[in-house]
Amino acid sequence: MHLLLGFLIALAVGLTGIGGGSFTVPALLLIVGLPAGEAVGTAFVFAGVLRLIAAPFYLFRRNVNSRYFRLMLTGAVPGLILGIIALRGLAHSGNSPVVVLVLGLLLTITAGLSFVPKAQNPNFVVKNSRWLPWLAFPIGIESGFSSAGAGALGTVLLLNYSEMTPAQVVGTDIIFGLVLAVIGSTVHWTLGSISAPILLQLLAGGVPGVVIGCLLAKRVPARKLKLVVAAVALAAGLQLIWSGVRASISSQSASAAKLNTVGSGVTRP
Repeated sequence: MHLLLGFLIALAVGLTGIGGGSFTVPALLLIVGLPAGEAVGTAFVFAGVLRLIAAPFYLFRRNVNSRYFRLMLTGAVPGLILGIIALRGLAHSGNSPVVVLVLGLLLTITAGLSFVPKAQNPNFVVKNSRWLPWLAFPIGIESGFSSAGAGALGTVLLLNYSEMTPAQVVGTDIIFGLVLAVIGSTVHWTLGSISAPILLQLLAGGVPGVVIGCLLAKRVPARKLKLVVAAVALAAGLQLIWSGVRASISSQSASAAKLNTVGSGVTRP
């Protein structure tokens, strides 16, 4: 199962540049059953390795805009650190259902953007490049908190508001996501919030998957595939919300039952 998950997620990353965090975190939470902090840390490393393999394919084809990459990174890195701090704070406070619920909301909103009709403005970044770091700042926050966003939100931003072709958007976003993944992976590895056995199994399926995805990228209509990927991510986000709500209700019920048990055990003088 882990090999298959790694292969399918990596295939999507190689083809579209998105899915490294959007798919991996829900899979690790819902299917594997990892804690939220550990799922995000493992997804960071997994996504980083996938993008490291995919990057040369797009660099060789010259499908990377170095200027937009630098501007986005300027705003995203501070946001990434803030997102990681927020995740660690919630995870250590024992609010695991809250973390799952927030991750679901972030993923649902991110995926839903692909289905919202937007006024296309390809010249926005050309004329207003100074705004690109500020637009990338919340992407960094979401990436740090859930390991998602660098691919999904970054792609949506560049597709709708830059003059680049879809291939250039994917290439630029893969390099952008790679740097964020390296930084995030280093922090999570230092904190010990990574499941090495699960990571190795995911990579066993993911390495061939991302190579095949990159090789097929020229032949598959990227825009149509992105809608399919977004639909799956949206479903995963809604499932996370449902799981978070159920876990929260169960936790409250367990706490109430424990209080009732303690209260019933107290004898009156």
